Amino acid sequence: MARLPRVQTGLALLAMLGSFLAGPAGCPVWAAEGAPGAPPPATDVALGQGGLLVGRVVDSQGTPAANVPVSLQTFQNQQIAAVASDPQGHFAVQGVHGGVYQLVTSQGPRIYRLWAPGTAPPSAQPGATVVMGGETVRGAPPGGGLKAFLTNPWVIGAAVATAIAVPIAVANSHRSPASP
Repeated sequence: MARLPRVQTGLALLAMLGSFLAGPAGCPVWAAEGAPGAPPPATDVALGQGGLLVGRVVDSQGTPAANVPVSLQTFQNQQIAAVASDPQGHFAVQGVHGGVYQLVTSQGPRIYRLWAPGTAPPSAQPGATVVMGGETVRGAPPGGGLKAFLTNPWVIGAAVATAIAVPIAVANSHRSPASP
């Protein structure tokens, strides 16, 4: 069997490295949203007059969750306010200053960027929505299924390397042996 020239081997290794460094949709693996260790994204919320933070607690189906304790905290886990949702899932905290806070429930913390009245970007929500029960993934088998397998950087790298190496090996196998 003929050995691949160094340039072709280097190209195959470079293709594998590029596939490893780019995750699904071309996002770097280390910066992909939802990657382990990556901070969860903050949700922008506009505060009402007097620093009024309004919110609602719902389950993963959107049904209001009553009597759920909600704690507004700084990132140093200093509690600013503690409330509970009403029968319709609503809660409110008065006198909040703009900044980045955590809303903590039994499900853990969620990050919100709260904007003082009149300063919020157009994309800001008028209130915080806390979903109990975490993410709901419907129809996904354990481990993520075929899509997770096919978007795995190692699988992509192996496919690219194979697509480069096999035609080169076939072409080299048809050549006459070179003289030493």
